[in-house]
Amino acid sequence: MTDLTQLEAELSAAVAAAPDVAALEAVRVGALGKAGSISELLKTLGAMSPDERRERGPLINGLRDRVGAAIAGKKAALEAAELDAKLAAERVDLTLPPPPERRGRVHPTMQVMDEMIAIFAEMGFGLAEGPDIEDDFHNFTALNFPPKHPAREMHDTFWLPEDAGGERKVLRTHTSPVQIRTMQQGQNDKLPSWIATSQTPPIRIVVPGRTYRSDSDATHTPMFHQMEGLVIDRAIHMGHLKWTLETFVSRFFETPVVETRFRPHHFPFTEPSAEMDVRCDRSGGDVKIGQGDDWMEIVGCGMVHPNVLRNCGLDPDVWQGFAFGFGIDRLGMLKYGMPDLRDMFASDVRWLEHYGFSAFAAPNPATGLS
Repeated sequence: MTDLTQLEAELSAAVAAAPDVAALEAVRVGALGKAGSISELLKTLGAMSPDERRERGPLINGLRDRVGAAIAGKKAALEAAELDAKLAAERVDLTLPPPPERRGRVHPTMQVMDEMIAIFAEMGFGLAEGPDIEDDFHNFTALNFPPKHPAREMHDTFWLPEDAGGERKVLRTHTSPVQIRTMQQGQNDKLPSWIATSQTPPIRIVVPGRTYRSDSDATHTPMFHQMEGLVIDRAIHMGHLKWTLETFVSRFFETPVVETRFRPHHFPFTEPSAEMDVRCDRSGGDVKIGQGDDWMEIVGCGMVHPNVLRNCGLDPDVWQGFAFGFGIDRLGMLKYGMPDLRDMFASDVRWLEHYGFSAFAAPNPATGLS
């Protein structure tokens, strides 16, 4: 017959030695579970005589109650200790400042646009804007595009349905229409105040904004950002254009050495026309301006075509000028190492947290741009 005193001593020692709630549960199952040692003793009461049952029953039941109480007390102590440890580990120090709130970031396109505006403003350029939806005259005809030019086709331009007057307007393919609106004499009186109004020369403006073309790949998107510049004055020549672009590139890429070359090109609205390349180094995965043996096309430019001046009411025998156009998104890719243009329009907050800029760091040529 089992010695109840010895069994109680063994179980009490096991309960006291249990290091955690899981170990204590194992002791409880071994003693009070269906096949536990005390449960087996209770099962023997049915086979005993009435006298034996009267004698052994209270002893076994008392053992069960005492062991159960010991287990419950130990469990409460272990749970309290675990809670104290958890509270100590997860304690919040209310004297510490709270974690910083998540703040918005300036998109790289807007950052680059602000940098460009800051540089050209320092060079004496004003800022002009215009509508995204343009008519055929301002987007093509006034800019000397011939009737069958490919840019007028559906595969290159987003045309809108005909309006009540039978005219089909377009999503502007460049910001050059704003140059036309600026040079025109007395034709913009009814336009909103934010749209470029006519000016009498001399004119020196930059025109940032969205443009739209039917194109999409790693370096082209159907909507992109462009900044064009226009200078109209007497005795303007290619030397002025070359100095303006070289000065801008030097300031934008923050390098004192800029080597450029001009290649003949064709644009309907300039004559002569050129594309400007800058010397760069493409080794190592980064583009470094002003060094290396590679050349990179960075801007289209040229002298304003006499027909464009005539379309705007200016005498080309008196007034001359130059124009240029940068892709804002592409300049951002080159300066800040963004490999795919499409990522700039994907609305991925993680991408913006990586490439975005602080809203409190406004570009300033005096204190730094980027």
